[in-house]
Amino acid sequence: MLDIIGLSEIDVDVYDAFAGTGSMTVAEIRQRTGVPHQRLLRVLRLLTGKGLLTKLPGPAEAYSAVRPEIALEAMLRQKEQELASARLVADRLRERYRATSGQRPVDLIEVIHGNALIADRTDQLLRSAEQEVAFVDKPPYARTPSVLHPAERDLLGRGVRFRGVYERSALELHDLSSDLEAGLALGEEARVVTSAPLKMIVIDQRIGLVPLRSDLPEVDTALVIHPCALLDALSAVFTFLWQKGLPLYLPGSAEQADVAPSDDARLLALLTTGLPDRSIAKQLGMSYRTFQRRLRDLMTALGATTRFQAGLQVATRGWVTLPATRPPREEGVTEGADSPSPRP
Repeated sequence: MLDIIGLSEIDVDVYDAFAGTGSMTVAEIRQRTGVPHQRLLRVLRLLTGKGLLTKLPGPAEAYSAVRPEIALEAMLRQKEQELASARLVADRLRERYRATSGQRPVDLIEVIHGNALIADRTDQLLRSAEQEVAFVDKPPYARTPSVLHPAERDLLGRGVRFRGVYERSALELHDLSSDLEAGLALGEEARVVTSAPLKMIVIDQRIGLVPLRSDLPEVDTALVIHPCALLDALSAVFTFLWQKGLPLYLPGSAEQADVAPSDDARLLALLTTGLPDRSIAKQLGMSYRTFQRRLRDLMTALGATTRFQAGLQVATRGWVTLPATRPPREEGVTEGADSPSPRP
């Protein structure tokens, strides 16, 4: 915790050992902390240099501690001043870049090569979000999705909105419980489409990330899009796909109405996505034959002889969430006029 002021865990332990003591020799400190002698000498020099310890005069090498409200407060105030100065520099640089943005078209697009660099840049961009992260998820990937991205977990906890459009093929690659359900349980809003033209991330409608190509087995080159007409187009594509997609609510998600039997809720949610039966069985961790039996039992319980009838019964009972019906367009209103602008 105190590494921000240059103190390691061992440094803190040695300093803490002085609590309730007047002074201690090196031998006494070593006996109390168990830190090896040479390492302890380095720690004592560090703590003395930072003003946390005072070396006492005399033949025996002894030290006494400076009270934390004196020593630590001074160090923290200095660090706060350094951070304030760094923020001023960052603000000045941001204003300079903002003032010159658009003057050179080449500055509006960054090209990133390599899976590791793309993953790092993605994490950096995600953690800069303040209001909303909108994304379209489809293969290929820089890293195969297996667990919820740590940045998403942190940002959802801070109240940042996450809206995701998943291409149906992407659902076959995600881990249901550790990835999709985890995000939905924390408040992610998700919809599913049969196909999407490209994958993307748009953050606060101010910066976007797209792969250069989508016909390769993995992402090895990506583009970071700064404010320009291309970013507006990405936002418009996302808005179109979001309006077109079917809501995905899995058990435990923030908006899932817990009205279906718990054993069937996940099965129903996956059936609404249009995934192939074998893919659904795999996500549920069961054999294909077990899946077929579960589905037959569910249809029998619903009094349905076809999947269409089962779908009507499920919708009637409110076991799945249907997309809101859009009102008919008035004459003279152009297509897309009722869609929100992708940028304020």
